[in-house]
Amino acid sequence: MNTEQEQPKRSAAEWVTFGVASFILAVIVSLVAYIWINEKDQPPVLSVSNKQKIWEADGQFYVPFEIVNTGGETAESVQLIAELEIQGKVTQTGEQQIDFLSRGEKEEGAFVFNQDPRKGQLTIRVASYKSP
Repeated sequence: MNTEQEQPKRSAAEWVTFGVASFILAVIVSLVAYIWINEKDQPPVLSVSNKQKIWEADGQFYVPFEIVNTGGETAESVQLIAELEIQGKVTQTGEQQIDFLSRGEKEEGAFVFNQDPRKGQLTIRVASYKSP
């Protein structure tokens, strides 16, 4: 008696499927390795801008802003401060807190003032952040 059974030969469809699956697996492994090798532990790089127009409603002046994290890590509890200086004296300040800003993420908001910021020097800056 012959106890060894002959294995049927693989069809062309099975070989094609095996080749495609192997190629996809190789691409995924290569991409993961590439990201792992090239990722650097860079701190958050936060930049804030107020490129939009200041607008007025009901005696209040709204100063829109946009903050972007272009760094490598996430930033938590990002604190923004706006200072309005008129005739050499800081007349008003405002604070904003962004809870979470991941890499490449952008947030928008607005500071509200009682006095017209266009009549003085307005400074918006990032005061602090926390690493997660």
